[in-house]
Amino acid sequence: MQSPVPTFAHSLKALSAILKKAEASCAAQKIDPAVMAVQRLYPNMLPLTRQVLITCDHAKGAAARLSGTENPSFADTETTFADLQARIQKTLDFIATVPESAFKDAETRVINWKAGSREMSMPGAAYLSFYALPNFYFHMTTAYNILRHNGVEIGKVDFLGA
Repeated sequence: MQSPVPTFAHSLKALSAILKKAEASCAAQKIDPAVMAVQRLYPNMLPLTRQVLITCDHAKGAAARLSGTENPSFADTETTFADLQARIQKTLDFIATVPESAFKDAETRVINWKAGSREMSMPGAAYLSFYALPNFYFHMTTAYNILRHNGVEIGKVDFLGA
């Protein structure tokens, strides 16, 4: 299997750039960044901060599980834009340590993990295609949509990254 790390890294860098635009937008519009950080699309959805953390968790979890590497535990205490930037960087730093060679035969390796209270198991190719990538992009898209909905001037080019 080809390493998914470049895909995750590219999109995490795009998410970082989007968050920088959001912080600048807050300053320009005199909006308290703490208010933006807790925005959500609907009352029963997770706020921006959790969307970013979960995006990072899916990137590091997939890189770790598919490579057979220990999945580091992050505390989920981030509340500010600076905290979120640090979390993205910590995720980028971790996934950069996983060598391409670690993904050899990952497509057939059985991946076991816990999702909430459910025990999950599937071959690596299915895990990446049907669980890790969709969840990664779901939460990244939701973070983008929260910011866009709240007036941050971002578009598809920002989401896709440089």
